Amino acid sequence: MSDEILSNPKSERVKRIASLARKKERQAHGRFIVEGPQAVRELLIHRPELTETVYTTLGNEAWQSEIDRLASDAGVRLERATGEVITAMSETVNPQGVVAVARSWGGDVADVLKGARLVAILHEIRDPGNAGTVLRAADAAGADAVIFAGESIDPFHPKVVRSTTGSLFHVPVAVVDTLADAVDAVKTAGLSAFAADVRGADVLEARAEGALAGPIAWVFGNEARGLSEPDRALADRSVKLPIYGAAESLNLATAASVLLYETAFAQRS
Repeated sequence: MSDEILSNPKSERVKRIASLARKKERQAHGRFIVEGPQAVRELLIHRPELTETVYTTLGNEAWQSEIDRLASDAGVRLERATGEVITAMSETVNPQGVVAVARSWGGDVADVLKGARLVAILHEIRDPGNAGTVLRAADAAGADAVIFAGESIDPFHPKVVRSTTGSLFHVPVAVVDTLADAVDAVKTAGLSAFAADVRGADVLEARAEGALAGPIAWVFGNEARGLSEPDRALADRSVKLPIYGAAESLNLATAASVLLYETAFAQRS
């Protein structure tokens, strides 16, 4: 660890790190930022080889000693910085005193699907909070991979990374150009593709048939438009969640969480 404390929020290094909030800069440098003690902790525990540098304030925060130890154990460079510098590096208005720079990765879709039984495909998901929440739910449900397809948001967007609360570092992630590429890949890997769509059959039918017990890749569409007819045609079947109350609909992240868990329950029963 360097004894120097970074104190100039307008330095070139700080500007370079802050620029990683932009997709173009992330792609150009192959780096992204991880903010907050929980996400940085998970990065250091599960993907230390990707961690380039950790920047923290010098204080008595509860997480300080653990982050220091994890960085030291992983051989990761640790730098102290003022709160102003951390704020300048961060995308959040009120950062929590720690930022890491990590190398992004592009998992080959065929590799991440080897042996997979539960997969989430995000097609044209634009909201970073939704994307991160679905990835977190997939992690919690024991999914084997998450695929970002088409014009979906970049999985390394700072808001996506934050909303996964570390799950980005637990689950293999791949990015593909089109939904057709994603569906072809999961079918080649031996999974059925199920489209989550309000025009599909009730999930209780699929449950009763035992269809949820097999290897499944769930396709989740755009928050506003859902899946188009050609998109649905790529799937083996379309499934919806019933609405028993007066709610007009469920949002994407909630529906995805329920369907992923329904499948996880079926596969484990």
